Amino acid sequence: MYKLAAMGDKDSIYGFASLGVNIFPVTDPVQAAHTIRRLADNGYGVIYITEQLASEIPDEIERYASKPLPAIIPVPGVRGNTGLGLANVSKFVEKAVGSDILS
Repeated sequence: MYKLAAMGDKDSIYGFASLGVNIFPVTDPVQAAHTIRRLADNGYGVIYITEQLASEIPDEIERYASKPLPAIIPVPGVRGNTGLGLANVSKFVEKAVGSDILS
């Protein structure tokens, strides 16, 4: 069974722990890239990452976009929604059905 992780600022990811998700408080982009690689190499199938942190490491996230695992899912943080997560959902839907159904 694959493991679940959440990473980002502590205030944004703390609630994931109550759901049994392993949390990794990270705010530094260099440390975040290293953490994603470590999690990917250690059997994590889903990594939730705050949109703010994800926007600071787009190349690292893109590295895993074409791989089946881990799925890296941007989620809003306590400071609000940047739209990155919704943009990714739109991109995945368009890829799956062949057209942008949200426009």
